[in-house]
Amino acid sequence: MPTASAIDIDHISSLYRTHRDDLARVRDQMRAHHQAADPPMTPQLDDIEAEITYLLLREHTPAHTVEIGTYYGWSTTWILSALRDNGTGHLYSFDIIDHAPRHVPPHLAQNRWTFTKGDVRAKIAHIPSDTDYLFIDAAHNGWFARWYLHHLLPALPAHIPVSIHDVFHQRHALPFTEGAIVLKWLATNTTPFFTASSARAPHTHQAIQDLKRELGLDEPVRTGHHNPMIYFRLPVLPGHNPHPHRPPQQRPAPHEQTEPHPSDSP
Repeated sequence: MPTASAIDIDHISSLYRTHRDDLARVRDQMRAHHQAADPPMTPQLDDIEAEITYLLLREHTPAHTVEIGTYYGWSTTWILSALRDNGTGHLYSFDIIDHAPRHVPPHLAQNRWTFTKGDVRAKIAHIPSDTDYLFIDAAHNGWFARWYLHHLLPALPAHIPVSIHDVFHQRHALPFTEGAIVLKWLATNTTPFFTASSARAPHTHQAIQDLKRELGLDEPVRTGHHNPMIYFRLPVLPGHNPHPHRPPQQRPAPHEQTEPHPSDSP
């Protein structure tokens, strides 16, 4: 397998330049989407972390992206925009609430999105065994982090990009939180991470702001500025054995793509 590019400031800067025009168009679309939302939504991703997610998806061109935690579908819409611009790929989203299907633009969702309502821990068989991008923005506590670190990540292919939100609202992750447990796990597995958090990495955050100004991408899409997400490539884990417990997965028919799975109940 070719060596995957390191996720660092040089790589991210290169992606901003490569996809500048497409990103500018998506930013305008997302700004209009936010302003027109009825009922109003509360986006969870700040601009830079949303843009980096879009850029990594454009570079990696995943066939099967998994999103855990959708809320109002802001991150979902960014992800689907990247898949649309790639011309390939399908998004599988999971959440215990179903606000997202009412907010994600239908033209992005059609034939490109499967939403499953329910606790992802009970829906793990719905996650494709060949997932090649993982985005997590759900319960930000220790028990959930331990679940996906020990039960989900070892069942996924090595080297895929992983994004985890709400790690660095401050310079250091608070003890016993999801962020603290994930950072310890990354250190144990000697796996570097990237963040544009203004609290954790102010120089990186400023460098991206300067680049966006140079590229004419500095008008805010929304007002958040913390950008607490981290990005890393999934390491080769001890005893790695993707999905040894999974039954063969049945993919939904096209007409089922944007609806909760029929077996999912509130």
